[in-house]
Amino acid sequence: MSHNKTAIVIGAGFGGLALAIRLQAAGIRTTLLEKRDQPGGRAYVYRDQGFTFDAGPTVITDPSAIEELFTLSGKKLADYVEMLPVAPFYRLCWEDGTQFDYANDQASLDRQIHALNPNDVAGYQRFLAYSKAVFEEGYLKLGAVPFLSFRDMLQAGPQLARLQAWRSVYSMVSRFIEHDKLRQAFSFHSLLVGGNPFATSSIYTLIHALERQWGVWFPKGGTGALVQGMVKLFQDLGGTLELNADIAAIDVDNGCATAVRAKDGRRWQADCVASNADVVHTYTDLLGAHPRGQQEGKRLKSKRFSNSLFVIHFGLKRPQPQLQHHTVCFGQRYRGLIDEIFKGPGLAEDFSLYLHAPCVTDPSLAPPGCSSHYVLSPVPHLGNAEIDWAVEGPRYRDRIFAYLEQHYMPGLREDLVTSRIFTPHDFRDELNAHLGSAFSLEPVLQQSAWFRPHNRDAQLGNVYLVGAGTHPGAGVPGVIGSAKATARLMLEDLGA
Repeated sequence: MSHNKTAIVIGAGFGGLALAIRLQAAGIRTTLLEKRDQPGGRAYVYRDQGFTFDAGPTVITDPSAIEELFTLSGKKLADYVEMLPVAPFYRLCWEDGTQFDYANDQASLDRQIHALNPNDVAGYQRFLAYSKAVFEEGYLKLGAVPFLSFRDMLQAGPQLARLQAWRSVYSMVSRFIEHDKLRQAFSFHSLLVGGNPFATSSIYTLIHALERQWGVWFPKGGTGALVQGMVKLFQDLGGTLELNADIAAIDVDNGCATAVRAKDGRRWQADCVASNADVVHTYTDLLGAHPRGQQEGKRLKSKRFSNSLFVIHFGLKRPQPQLQHHTVCFGQRYRGLIDEIFKGPGLAEDFSLYLHAPCVTDPSLAPPGCSSHYVLSPVPHLGNAEIDWAVEGPRYRDRIFAYLEQHYMPGLREDLVTSRIFTPHDFRDELNAHLGSAFSLEPVLQQSAWFRPHNRDAQLGNVYLVGAGTHPGAGVPGVIGSAKATARLMLEDLGA
C-alpha cells in the first residue's frame, strides 16, 4: 500500500538520519536533504593534517536505540560500525587536584565516594534508586511517545508528580548527597543536553541511570563513523541522500506541504515533509511564507533557549597518557558560573570545561605518536550575551589553552600542530541555530513533553519535526527517540 508514498527529511543530523532510516525501512521512498557538504549535523567531522576531529556529540549512551534502527531494517549494527566501551565513563577533576573516576563499578564508586564523604555512600544508593525510577518512567515509557495533546501530558502526570519532576536536578541530587563536589559530579549531566542543573527538571537525572544501564560507548573511527554507518544503512535500504542542498522553503498549498525548494532552485515533491533543522529556522524561514510559520516562529522566539558552546578542536604532536577519554574540568565556581552561562550578560572570567581525548580509546584518530582533542566551554547564547566572537574567540581560545596547560596538559602550546574554533556565531550561521543555541529550547519542565514543539505540526497536516527542538529533546538518545516518535506519526498518517 505504501510503496509509492514519498517523504522528505530536511537535515542529516542524528535525528534526521534515524527518521529517514525508519521511513525507508517501512517502504516510504525517502529523500534526505543536507545543507552542508557532509552529513552529521552537530556530529560533523573535520580532518586536518592526519587528525580526525568529531565536531559534536562524543558520549554515546544508549546503544540499544541505535541498534534498533539496524534490527528493524533486518541488519546488524556491528556490521556497519564497531562500538567500543569507554571506561571510566568520565574523569571529573577540580582545580585543587581532586579527581573522581565515574565508572560503572560500584565498589570503585563506593571507595571514591567514601574518601570524600562516608555518609554519601548510602546517599548515592538512594540517588541511584531514584534515578532508575525516573529512567523507567521518563525514558523507557515516555521517551519515544509523541505528546500531541495536553491529555497525553496529564496521563503521564501522576508518575511525573510522584517523581517530583518539578524539582531541579541539583535540588534532587542534594536531597541524597551532602558533599559539594559529589553534588557537582552527579548533577552536571543535564549540561550535556543544554539543561541548567539548577532549573532543569529532575527527570533529567535519568541520564545517570541510563549510563549505568548501558554504559558509555565510542564508535571506532569516531562519532563520524557512526554517522557514516547510518548513512550506509539508509542507502542500502534504497534511500537517497542529497548533500549541499541548502533549503530555502517548504511550499504549502491548502494547508499541506507539497514540496521543498533549495536556494539553488532545485525542487523536490513529496507526500510529507519532516524537518530536522532548527525549529525556529523551520518555522520562521522555511515556512515563513505561510501564516502558520510566521505565527509559530514568533511564539517560539519568546521561549527560553539553551546555552551555546565554544569549542576548540586541536591536535598535539605528543600522546597524553595522563588523560582519560572524557574529562570534566570543574572551575572554582559552580552555581555562580552556571548562572552566568544561562543568563549572561557577558562571558565569565572562569570556566568549566569538557575535554575530549578520543585517542585513549581509539589511537587511529591522530597520526602515530600524536593525539587529537577537543575542549568545549559552555557559554551564553547570543541573546543573553552580545559578544563579538570574531574578536573574543581567539582570545578565549588562548585563555583556555593556558588553563589546560597549567592544570591538565603540560606543554600544550609547544606541542600544538593544528587548531580551529567553533563559536556561537558558527552555531548560528553553519547550523541555523536560533541565537546560536547548541541544544535548542532549554529543557525546563514548562518546555518539555507536550510543552515542546510537537512532532507533528498542529495545523499543517503533513509537516513534522524531528531532533533536539521537539519531544523528547537534545542529546543523541533524545533525538533518536524523537525520530521514533515522529516516524510512528508519519507512518500512521501515510497508512504504512
